[in-house]
This record gives sequence, structure tokens and C-alpha cells, in this order.
Amino acid sequence: MMLRVGFGFDVHQLVEGRELWLGGVLVPHTVGALGHSDADVLLHAVCDALLGALALGDIGQHFPDTDQRWKGADSKHLLEAVVHLLDQRGWTVGNVDSTLVLERPKIMPHVPAMRSVMADLLKVGEDAVSIKATTNEGMGYVGRREGVCAYAVATVVRKS
Repeated sequence: MMLRVGFGFDVHQLVEGRELWLGGVLVPHTVGALGHSDADVLLHAVCDALLGALALGDIGQHFPDTDQRWKGADSKHLLEAVVHLLDQRGWTVGNVDSTLVLERPKIMPHVPAMRSVMADLLKVGEDAVSIKATTNEGMGYVGRREGVCAYAVATVVRKS
């Protein structure tokens, strides 16, 4: 098989006193995501999508929150490690399509920077990185602004 597809999802609580990292970019906001690492929900969902494409488990298996090495970790390093893992197994990233779900702040002004950062990390062109954003229309934990979540689908291609 020359092409495989993976799906990823991540969610983090929003709290005061934390920075909001999304897609490898610091997004100015009054609250940030709570997590063992920098809690970049978008990069975590992408990691899970890539790992899932090769049936390599999930981000928690590779970077457990019980391991102090990952405390406060920059999620860009986690994604780099996942891309390296794919490379070691003879695969490369084809493309990523992702959706962030949060009420505030507005994400679209930050998408070009996120696409640039993610393309570099994934070793693909920016045209292979899609980032969309939506609200939850005021419903549920996202609608109450208690959390942020992200979905990602990724393709990986066997190197020739």
C-alpha cells in the first residue's frame, strides 16, 4: 500500500495563567490550554492522525504525561519526533486537513503563520496543510469557553 490515512482528535481545558499555543503559534488570549506539555491541541491532533495512519498508537503512548521529560514540552518537538518516526519507517507526510473548534479568539488571522510553521515541521509545502476554524455555536464545553478541541486527518505516502 502506497498511501495511508489517519485521524486525530485532541481536547484541552482553557484556564487563566496559561499561554494559548495553536499550530505552533502563540495566539494572544486571556486564557490558555491546560496540559502536561504546552497543550497545543492542533499539533497534538496532527500527531495522532500521523501515528494513526501507521497504526503506531497515540501521542499519549509516545509522550506520556507521566514522563517528566515532556513536562512543559514544546509540541513542535513532539510533531518533529512523529515525522522522524514516519521517516524511519519509510513514510512521508502527504497532507494534513485540520479543524480547530473554539469560541474565541478569532483564529483566521493566525492561520497563515500556523500553516507556515506546520509545513516546515511536516516537511511539506504550505499547500499540503489545511487549517480551518469554527465555533461550537455556544453549545457544550467549547461553547461555554471551557475548552478547545481540534480534529485532523492526515495522509502518509510510502517513500519510493
